[in-house]
Amino acid sequence: MDIESNSKESEKMVAEISPLLKFVLELGPLVVFFFANSRGEWLATTFPVLTEFGGPIFIATGLFMIATAAALTVSWILTRKLPIMPLISGIVVFVFGALTLWLQNDTFIKMKPTIVNTLFGVILLGGLFFGQSLLGYVFNSAFKLTDEGWRKLTLRWGIFFLFLAVLNEVVWRMFSTDTWVAFKVWGTMPITIIFTMAQMPLVMRHSVEPLGKDEK
Repeated sequence: MDIESNSKESEKMVAEISPLLKFVLELGPLVVFFFANSRGEWLATTFPVLTEFGGPIFIATGLFMIATAAALTVSWILTRKLPIMPLISGIVVFVFGALTLWLQNDTFIKMKPTIVNTLFGVILLGGLFFGQSLLGYVFNSAFKLTDEGWRKLTLRWGIFFLFLAVLNEVVWRMFSTDTWVAFKVWGTMPITIIFTMAQMPLVMRHSVEPLGKDEK
């Protein structure tokens, strides 16, 4: 019994990941991207092999791809699964990052957030159109909501993703590359956190209380 209990406990530990570590894994590649872009010349001087990527934005893109792969690998090792949203985002990073480096054109990596956020927004809103609250399939293990709660939350996140897509287009087209990189890290992330926290009243209002042992 002790061995069985320890086995179950180990499986539980593997399947779970702390919110802080999850945040670090998501933010880490962006911080690497920001640092590599701002210190690209120093990195190229210190590590001449990085000049194979090109200028600072291309060095940043290459290291961003490596950091993203590392974050996904750590997530897989700890949980034995890959969350669907980071996985999709990672795939787009690899595709558009490769195009950026191959063609030496930073337009591709700048469009990556637009493509990812538009994709998420269209999928969520499209699911609602067909009567499916797809966000519930992603976060159902984290918390339980009523059907109405999932519909409202899915609608809000769908619109928010489209807002982020438009915002990214405005920033990268109207401002410098350095400004876009800084906003990607220090602008988009805080906006997302604030939006997420603003949804907590809705989540609390539509939460489904788990049944107690006496009620089962």
